[in-house]
Amino acid sequence: MFGLPGQTIEQWKFTLEKTIRLQPEHISAYCLTYEEDTEFFLRHSRGEFPQDTDADAAFFEMAISILDGAGYEQYEISNYARSGFQSLHNRGYWLGKDYLGIGPSAFSTVGMHRWQNICDYRSYADRVLSGQSPRGFSENLTSEMKRTERIALSLRMREGIAASELKQFGKEADEFVSLGLLRKSNGNFLLTQKGKSLADSVAEAFL
Repeated sequence: MFGLPGQTIEQWKFTLEKTIRLQPEHISAYCLTYEEDTEFFLRHSRGEFPQDTDADAAFFEMAISILDGAGYEQYEISNYARSGFQSLHNRGYWLGKDYLGIGPSAFSTVGMHRWQNICDYRSYADRVLSGQSPRGFSENLTSEMKRTERIALSLRMREGIAASELKQFGKEADEFVSLGLLRKSNGNFLLTQKGKSLADSVAEAFL
């Protein structure tokens, strides 16, 4: 994970190189996200943990460069793998396939229905052991919700998204191409190296 408070680019390089020496088939490299209801978020809100987007971009670009040089393909913005070792679970999620989450807080999506298990592990265990449903939240998805999720998640992947999915956003797509954030290949729109650092912003334009 990069973007940690006080982390230096030299420390991040050391982390990447040490990870490569362990020879894993798959590596996930995420930027720290300040999630609500966490101590990190509170300290970030108080200004104790400032976030430097330029530094985060430098960390991200270093990860791509070093991992690619070591033979790891970036098949999704935060995930890298040697040939034949892409995560099937991850790809299924990003492609909008059904999945079941097991354990406290876990999400599941089946068809047009999504739910989340309760977060408290004690209550979760009590419900499961007593034969009760551990679900704490559920919602019915709409076609529009599925469409926006498909766009946002597909753009994160190496293959990108079919141009036909963005036909109603032709002007926006062309503008991102002119800015060097998107490129078109084999009928798909793909994020460029520059665009990967701004993936969320690019996706928001099509949602």
